[in-house]
Amino acid sequence: MSLTALGALLTSSLTLSLAPHAQAADALLSQGRPATASSQEGEAYAPGAAVDGNLTGTRWSSDRRDTEWIQVDLGASRTLSRAVLTWEAAYGKNYEIQASDNGTDWRTLKTVTGSDGGTDDLALSGSGRYVRMQGVTRANGYGYSLWEFQVYGGDGGGTNPSPGGAVRVTGSQGTWQLTVGGQPYTVKGLTWGPSVADAPRYLPDIKSMGANTIRTWGTDGSTKPLLDAAAAQGLKVINGFWLQPGGGPGAGGCVDYLTDTTYKNNMLTEFAKWVDTYKSHPATLMWNVGNESVLGLQNCYGGTELEAQRNAYTSFVNDVAKKIHTIDPDHPVTSTDAWTGAWPYYKRNAPDLDLYSMNSYGNLCKVRQDWIDGNYNKPYIITEGGPAGEWEVPDDANGIPDEPTDVQKADGYTKAWGCITGHQGVALGATLFHYGLEHDFGGVWFNLVPDGLKRLSYYAVKKAYTGSTAGDNTPPVITNMAVNPASAAPAGREFTVRADIRDPEGDKVTPKIFLSGNYANGDKRLVEAQWRSTGDGTFAVTAPEKLGVWKVYIQAEDGHGNAGIETRSVKVVAPPVAGTDIALNRPTTASSYQAQYGDCPCAPGLATDGNATTRWASDWSDPQWIQVDLGAAKPVRTLQLVWDPAYAKSYEVQVSDDGTTWRSVYSTTTGNGDIDTIALSVTARHVRLQLTARGTGWGYSLHEFGIYS
Repeated sequence: MSLTALGALLTSSLTLSLAPHAQAADALLSQGRPATASSQEGEAYAPGAAVDGNLTGTRWSSDRRDTEWIQVDLGASRTLSRAVLTWEAAYGKNYEIQASDNGTDWRTLKTVTGSDGGTDDLALSGSGRYVRMQGVTRANGYGYSLWEFQVYGGDGGGTNPSPGGAVRVTGSQGTWQLTVGGQPYTVKGLTWGPSVADAPRYLPDIKSMGANTIRTWGTDGSTKPLLDAAAAQGLKVINGFWLQPGGGPGAGGCVDYLTDTTYKNNMLTEFAKWVDTYKSHPATLMWNVGNESVLGLQNCYGGTELEAQRNAYTSFVNDVAKKIHTIDPDHPVTSTDAWTGAWPYYKRNAPDLDLYSMNSYGNLCKVRQDWIDGNYNKPYIITEGGPAGEWEVPDDANGIPDEPTDVQKADGYTKAWGCITGHQGVALGATLFHYGLEHDFGGVWFNLVPDGLKRLSYYAVKKAYTGSTAGDNTPPVITNMAVNPASAAPAGREFTVRADIRDPEGDKVTPKIFLSGNYANGDKRLVEAQWRSTGDGTFAVTAPEKLGVWKVYIQAEDGHGNAGIETRSVKVVAPPVAGTDIALNRPTTASSYQAQYGDCPCAPGLATDGNATTRWASDWSDPQWIQVDLGAAKPVRTLQLVWDPAYAKSYEVQVSDDGTTWRSVYSTTTGNGDIDTIALSVTARHVRLQLTARGTGWGYSLHEFGIYS
């Protein structure tokens, strides 16, 4: 999309010359303002000469060093649009344009390499009170010399102003508001997913959505480039601090908040360090301590111990809040959970929090009533919100969570924002989930831009924050997706997927089909399937070899950076085999079996009971065997081995007439755990699998050992 390309352009190195006339909306902010510099060549070449409006009569000139600079104080934070540098013969070949809100902490707005002097007219995007030309490399043996250093912009307004100054929670019961520099500030945000290195690329897009805030989960030495990039776009950041046991990725282990003073002291020290580091950064909006830990403690404790730990945890959060306030009195402190049942603990034990925070998805609109029923005395923000998650939706016919459609997800964001803004004076905004790029099971469920492609939900959030998506090219819409057979697709064979695909602008649509084994084997990746179009929105898709319930996805791309994505489940079953299963319920023995572990006992007979949900499992050692007595010599034409994830990499098929003397009729060293269908032409009473090398660290396990005549 053009916005992404624009974001890349604004952060790339460039050389510009020959300034056009200033746009009518630009104001010259720098003329006559106080200017300072790292050095000056003499009294006649003071820094003020570069901002006096005398384009060719006076100039600033520095000492003969590469790292010299000149800066101008605009008097207040301003939205910056352009910088025009009119060089004398001693010009900067390589330099940066930087901005700051305090004259101490600087962020780079533009990097210039290979300037040829003359006039450089540079487009800027960001804000600041102070603007600096930071020299990197001189063009010749002299210093740097500017006839004029002109900075253009506005009064700090704009689509997403990032006002400077203290952040406060003001007002009283039911009439609260968040203010930044004394100005009202409603959090219109997104949780941040890309890498810090990609911030200059994607933050302009977030800004274009009408957002003014991003949320992170962790704050450390790697955070500064993200803060700098956010400030350059006029965005604020909710700086997170992680505490165990958190929710979501990286939750980690359990902590005893009653006794583990070492952990608590270490966290206090660590958090204090980064609060002190970033408290003056213009992008900092507030501090968020912990994520879903009150709820998460149920995974560590139970009964009265759980109650004691929840009280201890929220008391520790209060200790952190007090510590942060001593270091940084100008930014609020909050703490996030995913259960409004956590709020009574905060109310009782964490009075130093300035506001509460909540992650809520399908039940987001119930948060208001829970707040009212709890008679709470602090406002809140929603720190995660989006479509209903796996834990909130009914199961489909295959017994897995029925994922909402793209249309339903987009409607969910619209409804959520309406419920947030509807709780006036209490709900102070939200950072909705999730500006993420992952193109996997979770990414398709929740991300607004999986693989950088914009979904219907992306435009729903943009409309919520800006009031309009007029002029936007929007994604294809997929409806009526169906899979046939949905609950009996034979492994390795074709099944049918059909859907109606419509593009609002009539763009040419390119479909793709993906599969995810999240529910079958735990692999959350989306892998493009083998498929072919059979016309009229119908596709023949080759089923995976592994059994279980898979997700199948139709992804329709419009060539403009948008995609519609829909998904349904398909249950992959063993393909039918011609003939009769002569092993069914016949006497089956093995070298070993697991008497207890997980779903065991897993006796040998469970591999020949005709039930694909039961299994035989061996000890965790090599070699092992399992054999079937057919009762009499019978022709054997096909074997079908339905493996559990604990499969055989190497094995032999052996047959015998007396159960003592065996002969090999098939062998492999490349087993992969998929269904093995083996053609044979033998006659025997006994059939054995001699298993010599495991494919995993477990033993060997078969759901079915089918022998067909």
